[in-house]
Order: sequence, then structure tokens, then C-alpha cells
Amino acid sequence: MLIGYARISKADGTQVLDLQNDALIAAGVNKKNIYQDEASGKRDDRPGLQSCLKALREGDILVVWKLDRLGPAQSFNQYSSRFGRSWGGLSSTDRKGCRN
Repeated sequence: MLIGYARISKADGTQVLDLQNDALIAAGVNKKNIYQDEASGKRDDRPGLQSCLKALREGDILVVWKLDRLGPAQSFNQYSSRFGRSWGGLSSTDRKGCRN
């Protein structure tokens, strides 16, 4: 199953999730399987990301608009070991730096 994650850094109305959600849906992610946050990627307390990671099961693929939506490189590294071992893989709609 494809599971999507979208994040914007500012919740003040200057950024919207529409572009990311549209890209995830176009990539085949069901709208009900898209998790989202309105928070800086540097924050550890992102409930949308935590729910997204809990929803992933063996064989599922996490789809993001761009890899930076997961957060800085150090945040990404803490999740990357699970891709391919516990989960089916990681994909981004811009297809840069992904494996699945």
C-alpha cells in the first residue's frame, strides 16, 4: 500500500499543502492514506509523521513530495534503516534520492 506524508513549515497561511497533496494523489496515494503536519521539519513532535510511521506495515511504500518533507538529514537517517527491511520502500514524487 502507498502511504503519503506532506508537511509545510508555516501554519500562518503563507504555505498550503495543496501542491503536495495533489502530487501524492497523482502518484497513486489514496487521500485517506495521506498524513500531514504544519510544523518545522526540525521539530520532533510532529503528530502527522508519527501517525504515518505507525500506519506503515511490511511492504508499504512511504511517498513524499520531496525527501526534505521528512525533515533534515539527521531526522531522515533515523528512519532510513527501516526502509527495505521493515517497510517496502520510500518514494518521492520528484523521484530524487529514492529507493523502493
